[in-house]
Amino acid sequence: MKVSVVVPVYCGANCLQELAARLRAAFEKSGRAYELILVNDGSPDRSWQEIGQLAAADKAVVGINLRKNAGQDNAIMAGLKEASGEVILIMDDDLQHDPDDAEALIRQVEAGFDLCYACFPKKKQAYWKNFGSWLNHRLANIVIDKPKDIYLSPFKAIAGQVAREIIDYAGPFPYVDGLLFRVCGNVTQVEVQHHLRFAGTSHYTLARSMGVMLKVATLFSLAPLRIATMLGFTFAAVGFSLALFFAAERIFSDAEPAGWASSIVAVLVLGGIQLTSLGILGEYVGRVFLHLNKSPQYVVKEKIDNRL
Repeated sequence: MKVSVVVPVYCGANCLQELAARLRAAFEKSGRAYELILVNDGSPDRSWQEIGQLAAADKAVVGINLRKNAGQDNAIMAGLKEASGEVILIMDDDLQHDPDDAEALIRQVEAGFDLCYACFPKKKQAYWKNFGSWLNHRLANIVIDKPKDIYLSPFKAIAGQVAREIIDYAGPFPYVDGLLFRVCGNVTQVEVQHHLRFAGTSHYTLARSMGVMLKVATLFSLAPLRIATMLGFTFAAVGFSLALFFAAERIFSDAEPAGWASSIVAVLVLGGIQLTSLGILGEYVGRVFLHLNKSPQYVVKEKIDNRL
């Protein structure tokens, strides 16, 4: 089986030569034909120059240079559209995913699975990123109907037919894992080790992590809108009950209703819920607007492809 390796690259100039060398060694060991598709996602460093050197020295390397930073999932979609393998491997550029572990994932796809994730017993990254991953895992269980025991890892192997199903998605906010679970359910995972970064520091911030969770919630489910609706009904019921209570209290006793403190708390709570609900609704409307406006997933500036 020919394998296409898709790697989104952002500020990975110091890792790319080592990544390509390790992948070459891993595939020579397994005897598999492969291609390496490196997608430069608007890196401000020398990543594109490094990709150019790799592509010039090895015909198995394909370089795609995006005109501006589009985001990890968008860059992966750009790579998937160029992939021609029967199995497609997606991994990061920082060597926290070991190329030697690729064979274990690929074999699961060969065995008949549509999708195989790498599962890490312990992740060597910041604690807040671990928390973000855990929160995204829990959210995905609800929103994209993911099996609870499957860990959504950026290191995964996909059957080529499945990958070619999801690249038809043209929306400006793709979420690759969500798209995969739309078209396949035959999923497994393999436990491998998570490694320290080979060089550099992570550019995946807390804001980006929150953005991914928001994308998951609003692209594949109406759950946020339903939660907002339920909160509205709940607080309306509480308000109506309190109104009846205060009216009865005024009729049957001389007690006065609570004053300013209770009123301002009620106003703040209800106002916060209303604004949150409007924000959720606005997020949905905004995404629909951008989709109808045909905002591109990415724009390719140049490509180096020496494949025969």
